[in-house]
Amino acid sequence: MTEQKFQMVAKTFQGLEDVLRDELISLGAENVEMGRRMVSFEGDLEMMYRANLCCRTALRILKPIEKFTASDPDELYDIVRDIEWEKYMTPQTTFSIDSTVNSDEFSHSKYVTYRVKDGIVDHFRDKYGERPSIRVSGADLMLNVHIFDDRITISLDSSGEPLSKRGYRVEQTAAPINEVLAAGIIMKTGWRGDSNFVDPMCGSGTFLIEAALIAANINPGIFRQQFAFEKWPDFDKELFEDIYNDDSAEKEFAFKIYGGDIDAEAVAIARKNVREAKVDDMVEIVCQPMSEWTDNPEPGILVMNPPYGERLKPDDLTALYKGIGSALKKNFAGWNAWIIGPDNEEFGNIGLKPTIKIPLLNGSLECSLREYVLFDGRYDSFRADGGSLGKLSEEEAEEQRRPRKMKHISDDDWKKETRKFGHNDRKQSKGGDRKFAKERERKSFDRQRNDDGPLFESKEKFHGDRKFERSDRKPFDRDKKFTDRKPFDRDKKPFDRDRKPSDRKPFDRDRKFSDRKPFERKIKPAVEPSHKGPILPESDAYRFSDYKLRSRRKPKTETEDYED
Repeated sequence: MTEQKFQMVAKTFQGLEDVLRDELISLGAENVEMGRRMVSFEGDLEMMYRANLCCRTALRILKPIEKFTASDPDELYDIVRDIEWEKYMTPQTTFSIDSTVNSDEFSHSKYVTYRVKDGIVDHFRDKYGERPSIRVSGADLMLNVHIFDDRITISLDSSGEPLSKRGYRVEQTAAPINEVLAAGIIMKTGWRGDSNFVDPMCGSGTFLIEAALIAANINPGIFRQQFAFEKWPDFDKELFEDIYNDDSAEKEFAFKIYGGDIDAEAVAIARKNVREAKVDDMVEIVCQPMSEWTDNPEPGILVMNPPYGERLKPDDLTALYKGIGSALKKNFAGWNAWIIGPDNEEFGNIGLKPTIKIPLLNGSLECSLREYVLFDGRYDSFRADGGSLGKLSEEEAEEQRRPRKMKHISDDDWKKETRKFGHNDRKQSKGGDRKFAKERERKSFDRQRNDDGPLFESKEKFHGDRKFERSDRKPFDRDKKFTDRKPFDRDKKPFDRDRKPSDRKPFDRDRKFSDRKPFERKIKPAVEPSHKGPILPESDAYRFSDYKLRSRRKPKTETEDYED
């Protein structure tokens, strides 16, 4: 029986879409299409597991479950409420929602999150009288809502924590580079472990570890403690165990990875992280400034991420970049250097001509990745000897610089997409059909509604004398005697504002309430939190600790926040 295939979306950083596309194709993904900060593809359950475990440049792997059109938050709520959520969760399931919004109709992502949450909760409360609980972290089910204009996609997040959180980073310096971005930069250079690798400003050691994983072809997801799909009802633990334990593609690394930093504390942190990743046999780290890198091994590739002056603020940023240029020219002849940095004048202080500039985003900061081909002597002598700046041809270099052409889905294609998910394009014209449909559905206000019939019955309906009678109202009797009303007492004493209440105890502010029982506030939560996922049959129950998984660590609790 052929495994059913479905659509998935891999999220990434802007500028790494082409690298992620190539990764997914190499894993066997089908119908791969690049978008902005994402790559869509198709595959089966095995493909989803492999994408999470093996992709170095993916931040998340999403599985779309609903696609539809909505013109405002109320319509979004109505559609979400009608979705068959029983396919994915139960009233005992905890869930979280992450929303990304780029729309004039939906101006605030948090409000979108609230409306989707309300729709899910009300769906279960209406049908079962109980509701699932929202949970910010550690939820059983993680949902992703993406809105572009009036197009809404709701997906299951199969990854959980961002895939950039590999699990090997036990400590970090002040401004570490994201692991996914570091891996993407190395793969952009074309290096696959075929020469030496150097990072003379290694910080936490992220470039060094990612380079070691690439050189030995070790899956980056092997260090993670858990993926979100492991809590899904259809989780195939045997299939995942086979994929996880397959190390047949790993290889020996014949060269060396060198790292260094001027900060002794950073060097100590980098060494801890390298040991945690168990690649310390491939990596060597020293504590020295870049200017002292004089006795270098045979040429290879150099990758570095110097301070930008944003989070790390050197005393003299201009002098720093000039020093980098001098050290590269003097000590690394024959090497190819790749440096990521912001697009500002400081980058030009390196004093070398880049062969290529690739635009990238580091968090929200616009940067570029620049390659420098380093050689001895003058450039004209280098060219006369047959030297070439870079491995890329002029056409390839221009292709790298050119903005990526992203696929734009037309309205007709979007309608076809929504039909695949059971929605035949629900969009209504603003203020038009949808408005009148709501008016038709709205019930009139009945103060004394009688389900057996109308509240008012007319003798003649819009003909003759327009007389109406209320069938349940008693006739008005003008001569009715109010015998049960108390007579008005004119001799009653008027209210005396200055009256002294002789029998009232004076107010004692300092009185001790010795005989009063202490007040105990017992707060009962509105919803008892559940740490369970969707209810499974007894035969499918399992404990994750029973798995036979190779080298999965239990990393220390991390408090840092990564930018993704």
